[in-house]
Parts: sequence; structure tokens; C-alpha cells
Amino acid sequence: MQYPNLFPTPKRDRLSCLCQQCLAKRINEKLESLYQQYTTNDLIRLAKPYRDQKTLVEGLDYTIEKGRYVFSAWYHLKRGSCCGNGCRHCPYGKS
Repeated sequence: MQYPNLFPTPKRDRLSCLCQQCLAKRINEKLESLYQQYTTNDLIRLAKPYRDQKTLVEGLDYTIEKGRYVFSAWYHLKRGSCCGNGCRHCPYGKS
């Protein structure tokens, strides 16, 4: 499982939990900020090194809602292009 390296790892202290859920939450918060600051093409370049990652990360690449996988904007950015399926989190409308 590989998480995107978007910010320095915090110093380990009693307030910084790095479990899978907390790390995914922190990365998603950073991604939301980046989505507002950068163009889609910039975000695709940021995601490209993770494109061939075989294992998807729950809470980062997808969530499960009512038994169905819902892919995140991050997952779609890693794809590198729109799949044309009208996905809820498709980031390609703001190129």
C-alpha cells in the first residue's frame, strides 16, 4: 500500500496518529486544498507516479457506500484521463 508523499511526515508525538484511517484523512485534507489551488493538468502530474500502484487504499482511492465502490478524485487523477462514465468525483471538468 503506497500513500502519496504530499507533505513531510510529522514528528511522532502523542497527538499525531499515523494509523491507516488517520493518515488517509490527513492526505485527503491536503488533497482537497491542492484541488482548489492547482489545475487539473498539474494534479495529473502530481498523481502520475502513483498510476501503476496495484493496491488501492480505502479512504483515499475509494470509499464503500451501500456496498458499492465509489472512486475518489485522487483515483481518477491517477488514471490520467476521464473514463466517460459520469463519475461523481470526476476531476476532469475543470481542465
